[in-house]
Amino acid sequence: MIKKTEFSILFGGKAGDGIRQLGTLWAKLLSRQGYRVFLYDDYPSLIRGGHNFTIVRASSTPVLAHNEVVDLVAAFNQESIERHAKSLKPDGKLLYDADLAETSGIGVPWSSIVGQAKAGKIMRNTAVLASAAKLLAMDWSHLEHTVRSELPKSEKNLEVARLAWEATPEPVFELAETNQEPWPVMYGNEAIALGAVGAGLKSYIAYPMTPASSILHYLAAYSDDLGITVIHPENEIAAVLMAIGSSYAGIPAMVGTSGGGLALMVEAISLSAQSETPLLLVECQRPGPSTGVPTYTMQGDLNFVLNAGHGEFLRVVLAPGDASEAFHLSGLALYLAWKYQIPSFLLSDKHLSESLFCQSIDPGRLPKIEYKAWDAEGRYKRYMVTEDGVSPLAFPGTAGIAVKATSYEHDEFGITTEEPGMIEAMQAKRLAKRPSLNKELDKPELVTVGGNEDSETALITWGSNKGAVLEAAEELSLRYVQPLCLEPFLESRLKSLLSGVSRVITVECNATAPFTNMLKAHGINIDHTIVRYDGRPFSVDGLLAQLKQEVPL
Repeated sequence: MIKKTEFSILFGGKAGDGIRQLGTLWAKLLSRQGYRVFLYDDYPSLIRGGHNFTIVRASSTPVLAHNEVVDLVAAFNQESIERHAKSLKPDGKLLYDADLAETSGIGVPWSSIVGQAKAGKIMRNTAVLASAAKLLAMDWSHLEHTVRSELPKSEKNLEVARLAWEATPEPVFELAETNQEPWPVMYGNEAIALGAVGAGLKSYIAYPMTPASSILHYLAAYSDDLGITVIHPENEIAAVLMAIGSSYAGIPAMVGTSGGGLALMVEAISLSAQSETPLLLVECQRPGPSTGVPTYTMQGDLNFVLNAGHGEFLRVVLAPGDASEAFHLSGLALYLAWKYQIPSFLLSDKHLSESLFCQSIDPGRLPKIEYKAWDAEGRYKRYMVTEDGVSPLAFPGTAGIAVKATSYEHDEFGITTEEPGMIEAMQAKRLAKRPSLNKELDKPELVTVGGNEDSETALITWGSNKGAVLEAAEELSLRYVQPLCLEPFLESRLKSLLSGVSRVITVECNATAPFTNMLKAHGINIDHTIVRYDGRPFSVDGLLAQLKQEVPL
């Protein structure tokens, strides 16, 4: 047997075969044994048909990205063999359904096994799970526990698993013991949802749009447990306006969408800014423009999010790179929206939102919503001019006062005005929030650093590129820098972290490198830029090859 401390498997089949569920089960199976896992999911925008595959990488050390070259390919059909057999390592193995394909490798008759057990066709993925576990010399007890914990109809699933286990040849791999406690596994969108709830979210309002849709599904499924109201209105415009209304009433709300949905919400973003109503928007990017490629990934909406809305107003844009950062930054984004009464953005993408991470997360670090409350003294001025620009909040139903919210320019009471002095005073008041906002965000924890911090070459990236770029920096002994806050731009902190660097390489998953251009605009010299814009994310091995080919290191 080949002993491994790291192992990558690719499950391939067609939509409807349960490939993603299988990958999740496999990840949980290995996580329970102390392994750190990462799952990348690749699927077309089809309900049935089309080729799907999932790569799960497991290691005794933390991993945040996948490799394209794997140890084991588990193929549900001939197409998967033809597509992925070339992805095997020299000592890798091909596992396939002997009923549906003929090739060299390890054939197990999964289709016949499901028929023998008189089980549903979807349970073929349970048979594949059992065969893969057997080939890795796992104890049956680990597999049984995962099946019982994660699958309905567990007895029938266990019957299928046992038949597949017995039909699979003796193990060819062995995973070393980790002696580590399991870490939780969660998808990026689950982390976003839980972080916001932990910070005080009470309402989630969204129209489904891949890859943000799973936030809606997750929060709807657990709304009672989490104490949150979840609403699916008729369209994106209704969603964002309902969220603004919710916040106006004192109920913290969040909206999730992708680029096309955000395009419909732009006018409402300006309404949030003018009315100073807190608003948190999660924007999960996908390739575009227009409908683009709905189920794949790209970082093409940065400039859009930085500039969405008409007029001059403050906003916050936070961009996490993994599930832990997504959890904490969604809470921070909600906190900032309420503290400063501004629109706040959490910028994700398909790769972050729909990948599965295994990380230790500390809920104690989450900020809790706070806001400047009206002290009930004198007449209530919704837009009172204050030194820091933040006016006291009160909500409808408060006795004896009128709580205004308006899209028009207004005076301190919220009464419409066109007087030049008042227009200037209100604009200055809203912009007066910037100094304290900048100070609050100028924190070490809002820039992730790693790799060799003494290196004179730095790799800088943002968002979901984190896993691949960080590992490449460690492999090549380069400095790694990743800002988590893109607006306000952390210029002084970034320049300080790049002190002593003679060469800067940026990595972006888009075609026009807007993040690189932002760095240049702030006086940071960029020597080379690596981009990918085919709808797929960077893998560790792919990025290393690209760096070695394009950049003299």
